[in-house]
Amino acid sequence: MKRFILWLASFRLRVLFRTSFLLLALSVVALAVTLLLEEKQRDFRNYQSNLAKTQEQIVARLRHPSGQLALLNPPQAQNAKNNLYPVLLPFSAMDFDDQSKVRNAVEMAGCLIQYPHQGSLCVAIGNNPWAGGFIYAAGTFVSRSLVSHDIGDRFLDGAHRMRVGVEVRGQAYRWLAPFEVMPSRRGAAVEGVRGRFTGYVELNGRDYEGALPVKDFRGWVWQSAQCVDVAQSGDDCLRTSFFSVRLPVDVLIADLLKTRKTMWPPPDLADIHVDVEVLSPGEASVLFDSRAAGAVAPFSLEELGVLLQPGEVLRIRKENATQDLAQIRSKDNHRELSSPLLAHLIRRLPVKGYDAPVDLTGTVVTPSGNYTVLLHGDAARAINRTLSATATRVSWFVVAMLAAITLAWLVIEVGLVRRIAQLTRRARKLTKSSAKGPDALATYDLSDLKGSDELGLLATCLNDLLRRVKEDAGREKIRAEQEKDQWHAVGHEIMSPLQSLLALHANPDDPSHRYIARMQQAVRVLYGHASPSEAFQSSTLALESMDINAFLTSVAANATHIGIDNVIYVPLLSAVPVSADEYSLEDVIGHLLRNADRHRVPGTPITLKLEVDGKAGDPAAMVSIHNVGPEIPSEWSRRIFEYGVSGLQDTGANGRRGQGLFVAKTYMAKMGGTLGVRNEADGVSFILGLQRAVAH
Repeated sequence: MKRFILWLASFRLRVLFRTSFLLLALSVVALAVTLLLEEKQRDFRNYQSNLAKTQEQIVARLRHPSGQLALLNPPQAQNAKNNLYPVLLPFSAMDFDDQSKVRNAVEMAGCLIQYPHQGSLCVAIGNNPWAGGFIYAAGTFVSRSLVSHDIGDRFLDGAHRMRVGVEVRGQAYRWLAPFEVMPSRRGAAVEGVRGRFTGYVELNGRDYEGALPVKDFRGWVWQSAQCVDVAQSGDDCLRTSFFSVRLPVDVLIADLLKTRKTMWPPPDLADIHVDVEVLSPGEASVLFDSRAAGAVAPFSLEELGVLLQPGEVLRIRKENATQDLAQIRSKDNHRELSSPLLAHLIRRLPVKGYDAPVDLTGTVVTPSGNYTVLLHGDAARAINRTLSATATRVSWFVVAMLAAITLAWLVIEVGLVRRIAQLTRRARKLTKSSAKGPDALATYDLSDLKGSDELGLLATCLNDLLRRVKEDAGREKIRAEQEKDQWHAVGHEIMSPLQSLLALHANPDDPSHRYIARMQQAVRVLYGHASPSEAFQSSTLALESMDINAFLTSVAANATHIGIDNVIYVPLLSAVPVSADEYSLEDVIGHLLRNADRHRVPGTPITLKLEVDGKAGDPAAMVSIHNVGPEIPSEWSRRIFEYGVSGLQDTGANGRRGQGLFVAKTYMAKMGGTLGVRNEADGVSFILGLQRAVAH
């Protein structure tokens, strides 16, 4: 545990540094999320207040005569047919003889349709059926000074005139009304021109001799004295004329006379077609045409959609009605760019009462009945969309802050922390491998970490110190080699007198012979006439034919005598002769068994297996020695057979010099065989290949 704590402490500064930057980035994100939550709460409160104001504004607009006109003439009727038809006024009738009253009525009701060239027209009926079945037409047109029709003139096209047509229930009414100037009262101040449109039933020709005007057709026109262009003056400039006409429709009048419970307005009001034209004298162009393109319709209920926010629905229903008169949804013509991730985050932020629907109700009183106004609000949709679009626009500030934090971390990480980590790892590895000798020290180089900063100076000092240690270790190795050669020479000089003493005591029963032999063997092992690797390579073996099957059976049975338990071998049914040196082969298998015993998982067996294939004389007798344990790294698969290479630490201290596999490899080569290693699924197998011999 203490070692683990010390190992963890070596990362303390790096963990502290990286955690600080991580907490800084998280604090920026938390700040942004907190601001979004507060903004969502504030927007929700504002939305509730604004929705109530919108409801009050809509009700006030509908209570105005223009709003009542839209209620009395719902969008369904307006869209039923693409023509000009009378609308139901919120007034009982129009005083068409008085310019001020008529102008105030149509302007307040908002029924005027605007046409190009400053023309306008309102075609309507009153909401009181007992005012008569008349259709009213009022509006403006622009012309030069009006030319009057002379009474008694049989031709009407010499003056300004109005042509009006009405089609209702399959019947057509056509009137042609020339302008007739009205004389001013004596002593009365008159501004502009005042006259009337006298209505005649329109004929096919231009000769109206003997034609009588229509009694109930009444029309008035007032031309302003001021020019349209205030910069102009004179009698020839363009002036605005306002007209007011009452059209008698016999079909509607007849319906009123039939019964007192006549339905008003007529149910086919939208099917009545009205045309109004104002003509110049002679064959000149038309001054005003109700069928002209580019007309702008008056206020309708659909225009209330601009007051609604996304998700809001306005429903208008007449009292005691089962269906809505109009259902208007918010217009969604412009969509701002928003991030789906931010929109999802905003939806997840908790605000009390946020997802609950909001419904407000109002009442509008009109002459034809009361109307209920229902406003349904969707705070979630409106606020989410607006807030997500706003958050998307300013999110690059947060992204820029996070990018700056990340950039600062990368600069410090690459320029400082990475070099510290490299220096720490190399120092730790250097500490572990310092006992392996100068060859291990040669693999560590700190020159790439040198620099002019504090860390670079430290790496430079350590690199110089490591170089001096390598030089001292190299000199120590040379001195050890010289001493070894010296001891070889000494051993050679000692072997000669011992050989002479052995000749003097040649009798094996002589105790001196035994001691001299032991001394000779000790000198041969300790000093030798050459290095150990050279001694093994220069040795010679006496090959003979032997039964490898019986040999492996004996090895498995007697392995316990050399301290190796649980060795398993399943013998074959017949003898397998091979060419080998029995004592050397026993030495080879003994080294391999000890190696397998050191690396196997405790309690698992060592398995010997013999496979025979091919003809006699071929290296086809294969012996495998398998143990369950860790695999041999691929980079060590060849080095393990080199002299002095061992997988154990401190090999010199525990009596092992890394020469067992080297001896086994050398002896197998001298016997004409092979030795290899192979990683299995559960461990390692050493494979011996022996030459087959001819059985005697």
